[in-house]
Amino acid sequence: MRSASLRTRRSLIDLDDLHPSEIEYLFKRALQFEAKLPKRDALAGVACVNMFFEQSTRTVASFTLAEQRLGADIMTLDPSDSSLGKGERIDDTAITLWAMGFSVLVIRHAEPGFPRHVSMAFDGHVINAGDGAHAHPTQALLDLYTIRKEFGDLHGRKIAIVGDILHSRVAHSNILGLKNLGAQIILVGPESFLPSSFSAENVRVERDLDKILPEVDAIMLLRIQRERFAVTPTLISDEEFIRDYRLDAARLARLREDAIVMHPGPYNRGVELVDEVLAYAGWRYANQVRHGVFIRMAVLDFLVNGQQKIT
Repeated sequence: MRSASLRTRRSLIDLDDLHPSEIEYLFKRALQFEAKLPKRDALAGVACVNMFFEQSTRTVASFTLAEQRLGADIMTLDPSDSSLGKGERIDDTAITLWAMGFSVLVIRHAEPGFPRHVSMAFDGHVINAGDGAHAHPTQALLDLYTIRKEFGDLHGRKIAIVGDILHSRVAHSNILGLKNLGAQIILVGPESFLPSSFSAENVRVERDLDKILPEVDAIMLLRIQRERFAVTPTLISDEEFIRDYRLDAARLARLREDAIVMHPGPYNRGVELVDEVLAYAGWRYANQVRHGVFIRMAVLDFLVNGQQKIT
């Protein structure tokens, strides 16, 4: 676990903030919450603030629902309505929120490293809900949880991540988590979205999607992160991407019968996938979204209350 912050309270900035045994605990706790919702008292008296500088549907809604189910006091703070618009620094906003009694700050921002910077000033627990192209730890946890529920132990399982990996915070956090749990990772995409430097132990870089389809247990599709091209321009046209990397009916037929298809959302029909994928028996997007609530409940409970005895 990293210790970049001088604060004593645990935060979750990326999956390397968690020991593999803690990830296993979070999965067990999420499974417990999924089997039976708890009384709304685990976070009774705990004030949580959700602060999203970027648009969100799945993440902000599932964090809010998770906080409600645990009995927290919740505020959603629109940054445009905060004193940041008057020139206040985010450090001072964090100090103010802590002084008011907020213990948990869930934050999304377009700047990589922003949540870790906030965690240095906030005396409570900071949860990274996505920072630029850097990390999205709770999305990765729910993805891993979804695969685990499907196959059991991830050790040796072949998981393909396809598309715009360079700009995807989801991919970066998933790579960390999959490596920690012993999976074999196959990254697939064009050079402009997937530099060869991503190759590492248990991480294989491939350019040919058709080649790897018959061997994978799960395939995770990614949308093209167009909002990040101002920083890193794309060198591939939409037509080339669709031709080489879109999952269509013909490519679905190349998958094993028990293979599953995933997407962190939002997905773009006609670009990284076609409508036939949504009717595929192994399409697990809805499972991922559903699991997100239980995983985020587990993360909130773990950070605030520590590990609980699971029977």
